[in-house]
Amino acid sequence: MSEPDSFDEFVQTRGWALLRFAYVLSGDSHLAEDLVQEVLARMHRRWAKVAALHSAEAYVRKAILREFLSWRRRRASREAVLAELPETAVAADPQHHVLVRDQMWQLLAGLPRAQRAVLVLRFYCDLPDAEIAALLDCGESTVRSQASRALAKMRTVMTEKGLVGDG
Repeated sequence: MSEPDSFDEFVQTRGWALLRFAYVLSGDSHLAEDLVQEVLARMHRRWAKVAALHSAEAYVRKAILREFLSWRRRRASREAVLAELPETAVAADPQHHVLVRDQMWQLLAGLPRAQRAVLVLRFYCDLPDAEIAALLDCGESTVRSQASRALAKMRTVMTEKGLVGDG
């Protein structure tokens, strides 16, 4: 697939994918829009250089990731789960899938930003550890340990709260 030459074409063809990526990172649609808007505004000013890169979309995704991580640092905030989760649903219940998905979002929101970023890049973007390490400027072993810690924490919380899970 060739890279779009114009900024408008890039935004029109890849904008929704970038917004979905930002939403999965942040878990908040408004923050996702802000992240994408902020990054695209910066990219617009130097689009000729960005478009000349091997993969402009990868560069923009990395910028969104960095903006998310720096926003989290600036705010020094952690999302808090304010509502109690509903009782465990029966697997045959048609709402089971929705319940599991909501619980996973809440678990993901409770992770530290670096662990959350690793899980999003690994499971949502389907990137190998080497690419995740390059994006986060860390070693592959750090990526593996962050992922392991994040998954262990999620499993522990699920067990402690008796949450519904598929494994």
